[in-house]
Amino acid sequence: MNTSSSWKKWLLVSVALLVLGGSIARAIIARKAQQTELAQSTESAQAQSIYLAPHDVHTVQVLTLNGSIPISGSLIAQRSAVVKAKVSAELQALHVREGDTVRQGQSLGQLDTQEVGLRRQQAQQQAASAKAIWTNAEQTLRNNQALVQQGFISRQALDTSLSNAASTRATYEAAQAAARLTEKAWQDTRILAPLAGQIAQRFVQPGERLNVDARIVEIVDLDSLEWQVPLSPQDVAQVRVDATASLNIEGLPEPLSARIARINPSATADARSVMVYLSLPRPPALRQGLFGQGQITVDTREGLAIPASAVSRDSGRDEVLRIDGDRIVRVPVQVGLRASRGGDATQPFVEITAGLKAGDRILPDASGTVREGARVTLGAATAATAASAPAASAPAASAASR
Repeated sequence: MNTSSSWKKWLLVSVALLVLGGSIARAIIARKAQQTELAQSTESAQAQSIYLAPHDVHTVQVLTLNGSIPISGSLIAQRSAVVKAKVSAELQALHVREGDTVRQGQSLGQLDTQEVGLRRQQAQQQAASAKAIWTNAEQTLRNNQALVQQGFISRQALDTSLSNAASTRATYEAAQAAARLTEKAWQDTRILAPLAGQIAQRFVQPGERLNVDARIVEIVDLDSLEWQVPLSPQDVAQVRVDATASLNIEGLPEPLSARIARINPSATADARSVMVYLSLPRPPALRQGLFGQGQITVDTREGLAIPASAVSRDSGRDEVLRIDGDRIVRVPVQVGLRASRGGDATQPFVEITAGLKAGDRILPDASGTVREGARVTLGAATAATAASAPAASAPAASAASR
């Protein structure tokens, strides 16, 4: 009985081992097949020659790198004003609309004068009455002074006249002040432009009742536009007044040149940034509120530069695909400044401080289909361009700190 049971156990173990061994063998065979297929695919890829046109190859050159700080901000008018109601009244007329050009002191509209006129008339009458009372008090005082000298009235009566004259004079002066205030309110019913410019917004319509300080229109002087950009404390330490900048404004085909006019001495409380104000020419298309991007130039130096798209990052290091003979090899590089050719941020470049030399040929796009080890064939124009490429000078590029 025991012998039969032991035999059955050994039989089951043997079967299990055979099944396991078969599975392992099949896995090893499949793995070898995959490796063989991969090797054949790699050999095929390496054996295949890829044709590279001139635009597929970039020759490393020495460029003039303008160190810069990337910036963005909005156009703000230095001179602008929101015209507000100075008295509470109904808006009778408003002569301007958005886009109209106005002169300083020009009449923009009119508030109702009926209520203000009645108050003005009342104040004038009260001032005239107070003046008459004060005049009588002064005459009485002079008469009493003569009577005291003649002994007809007491000194106490004279003191009463003096007090009355002083009181009526104070009342008259207060009435005069009130009359001047109502006169000013009367004049303030005329809505005048405080500066020359264009109407940017119209907040109210004729017939509306306006309270004091109600907004009526906004005037913007487009000749005083400047570019306001926030900079971090680290970046603002590198810039100075009169430093130049390149600005790309939405809607404009070409970048504009700008200059730092002022640097705010205080940082904003919320973002802990410092506002920098740049002056710029005034093309007709510029408007307040337009958004712009660009860079402020901070230094200039010579250095090797390649398109930023040529650099890929793998395992914590920067690499490029270089053409070595008829093969593509991956080489590590050290990147310095990030740049843009001619100040155009749409063409980013990077400075190479190690890993390449002038005249090396690389692939300008590391994300393409060509991989390391691939065989390449250069077109005649490509080879001629590479052979004649200068090794010491090239078009200038504008660089941004990495």
